[in-house]
Amino acid sequence: MTGWRFWEDIMVGERTRSRDHAVTEADMTEFAVRYDPQYFHTDATLAAQSPFGELIASGLYNCALWRVLDHEENGDIAWVCGIAWDNVRWAAPLRPGDIVHATSVALSKRPSGKRTDAGIVTLHHQLVNQRGEVVIRFDSTSFVRLRATGSPAPDPIPSPSRILPTEGTGS
Repeated sequence: MTGWRFWEDIMVGERTRSRDHAVTEADMTEFAVRYDPQYFHTDATLAAQSPFGELIASGLYNCALWRVLDHEENGDIAWVCGIAWDNVRWAAPLRPGDIVHATSVALSKRPSGKRTDAGIVTLHHQLVNQRGEVVIRFDSTSFVRLRATGSPAPDPIPSPSRILPTEGTGS
């Protein structure tokens, strides 16, 4: 992959999918001990007595895991900054041993009414487990640089391209 993708390059309907990632108990609990120390996130023995019946990941861990997987696929977009996350839903618990991937679909784009250097893009994101269950889903709205403003840095973080064909186009 070479070069940045600017607002003009993002196509409504464009879909991306990350690599698969295996969730480990150690990673989940280390995160929870630091950032969300509820017993059903940090202690497998106590979690067995919880309404979930077992250890589950913190919702914040789900967000952080989604962020790293999505960035591997969309890190070449010339982001300026995020504006909002809307419609956030933790739809299913994430458990040790789950294998997840992140998906994104470009829902809309429009010029900014305030910024001359960026347009606005809204994406729908999901973190999906090996059973096809959506773990977390939400829509993000962000400013993305216009091509005329130039590159934000020398080169984007390299990652394999996983842009999927737009539904209904066959391409």
